Amino acid sequence: MAKSKTPAKRARNAEKARVRNKSYKSALKTGIKRFELSLTGDDVDASRDILLKATSLIDKSVSKGILHKNNAARKKSRLTKKLNSIVK
Repeated sequence: MAKSKTPAKRARNAEKARVRNKSYKSALKTGIKRFELSLTGDDVDASRDILLKATSLIDKSVSKGILHKNNAARKKSRLTKKLNSIVK
């Protein structure tokens, strides 16, 4: 543990950020899993709606600094490819 005030405060703030980021990451993963589960069904329109929600979660995670923008672009591209593969 930190001995002086400044490092102790940095440690407290880092812990708060870690917990906050963990919840955002969990919500993001849940949204992606929900989309992938929707692909197993027959309803393509529902899958599109869920893809939009997952894409929104990915974009929000970039703006919050959880994901790098290239990582997010890669995730969105892969999810869109999965949807397009079942549509065609």
